[in-house]
Amino acid sequence: MLITLQIRDHAMITNPAIIKTIIIVMLLLIVGSLFSGLMYMFKSKGQDDRMVKALTVRIALSMALFLLLMAGFYFGIIPTHRF
Repeated sequence: MLITLQIRDHAMITNPAIIKTIIIVMLLLIVGSLFSGLMYMFKSKGQDDRMVKALTVRIALSMALFLLLMAGFYFGIIPTHRF
């Protein structure tokens, strides 16, 4: 059984404001995770693994953002600017 998802309004996905918002939210989450890891490092003095978890989340978010950007360029959702 093959299930396909059809998007009715393609302009909603290619709207630059939505794409910029997603990228900015991802970047804010990455920076927030970085600072939470810094806070856990000073608070627990290396006795807890919360810092490692926070940095793991940061790495996962960074990789997800990179993959989303690459997929956006590949599928034409994010336009390329040629000079």
